[in-house]
Amino acid sequence: MRVLARIIRHFRSNSRRKGGNYGVCLVGRRHLVRREMSYTLQAIYNAPTDRFSSSSFFISRALSTDVEQIGEENGERGGPLVEYERRIAAGELMDGDLCQLGTLRELQRLYDELVEKSIECRLDRYAASEKAGRSRWLWSRFLPQSSYSPVKGLYLYGGVGTGKTMLMDLFYDQLPCTWRKKRIHFHDFMLNVHKGLQKHRGVSDPLEVVAGEISDEAILLCLDEFMVTDVADALILNRLFNQLFNDGVVLVSTSNRAPDNLYEGGLQRELFLPFIAAVKERCVVREIGSSVDYRKMMSGEQGFYFNGLDLSGVLKATFQKLVGEHNACPQEVEVVMGRKLKVPMGANGCAYFHFEELCDRPLGAADYFGLFKKFHTLALDGIPIFGLHNRTAAYRFVTLIDVMYENKARLLCTAEGSPFELFERIVTVSDAKQIAPRTSSRSRKNDDLDLCVDNELGFAKDRTISRLTEINSKEYQEQHAAILAAKQLEQGVSA
Repeated sequence: MRVLARIIRHFRSNSRRKGGNYGVCLVGRRHLVRREMSYTLQAIYNAPTDRFSSSSFFISRALSTDVEQIGEENGERGGPLVEYERRIAAGELMDGDLCQLGTLRELQRLYDELVEKSIECRLDRYAASEKAGRSRWLWSRFLPQSSYSPVKGLYLYGGVGTGKTMLMDLFYDQLPCTWRKKRIHFHDFMLNVHKGLQKHRGVSDPLEVVAGEISDEAILLCLDEFMVTDVADALILNRLFNQLFNDGVVLVSTSNRAPDNLYEGGLQRELFLPFIAAVKERCVVREIGSSVDYRKMMSGEQGFYFNGLDLSGVLKATFQKLVGEHNACPQEVEVVMGRKLKVPMGANGCAYFHFEELCDRPLGAADYFGLFKKFHTLALDGIPIFGLHNRTAAYRFVTLIDVMYENKARLLCTAEGSPFELFERIVTVSDAKQIAPRTSSRSRKNDDLDLCVDNELGFAKDRTISRLTEINSKEYQEQHAAILAAKQLEQGVSA
């Protein structure tokens, strides 16, 4: 059985490296599904695409031309654009829009430059130096040096559901497996940074040691969902990335916000501005200008989003059904640095919380990552409508959904309104300016006293609404079931 387990793991690893393990659908954000399980998103492939029918021929023609040029110039060289065309020809993908095509060209440019200059960039982990981060820090005391990468990175930004993460992953999956590369969610990345700072707090400059460790592990760093809301993170990022760029790190990042709008209105933002300048200097900044949210083109609601706070009984019954014969009882989850998160009820990979227990307490991304490492399903009872009175809880809920989406976990919940209604009172400064001013016919009595004007939360809410919509879709539920079945099969074989 152990030999069989090794064979299966070897097959799965090779499949990932060849890019044949997943079928990626542009209609969703990052619909990665396991082909060896014969699982396909037929519902998405067969969805109406009238809004793109008039331009699909030109998009396909433009892609074919680009691929031909790549073939002529680079022989058999691959890359994200080549793989994208292959998957379209094989029927694994449907055409995206022209905005995505422009981004694919930019990703192909980056791929080609990295392949051409891989030795200069020190990308191959077996050819690169094996110095540890602490040793690099020690030598830098005596021999300070700077070695910027000869290749500029890429900063992708745009609206929610436009395919930023999917395109970055398509690029990342084509890179050689021997390269020093890392793909990680921004929340998780910053958690690792803080853990490293705690680990090296005895040295004179722990941040420099942490930067050295990061660049030793990965010269190509792909960060998903770059969003800065915490003043501590904002103050760290400037020095951290100055060191990373000096060490030759190439950054590829996705975000909902342009670099100039990061940490807008934040405390001590003037100390953050040099980081923005560094990103613009070391990365090509590319906007995905599509106005289409592909998540909302998915099938109707098929999940467990119960609209109404009086449906707690239905939620508990559904939770109990998923738990089955297992006994749901209080549990604890390891988080970071010895901390633990108490789970009121948990069994069979399912956890049950009241909203206040997860989002009205001083918890953060670290707690949520710890939760979803142990549980694949979360039942959350009593999500309220957000406003000025519970803004902090809204921030935590946004982070919770981000971490849940990154881990492809399943959500069961009761809520006071639809995803859109939950955030209706959260607005940006520009949205607030468009609200009608008071006149003789509109007095102060008509003001919404719970209106929350918050730029960061106002931008983040669109992403959360979009992700809640996708998490509740038939396609996401099927994908979750397929991933869960694959894990259970792997665990069964390993046992």
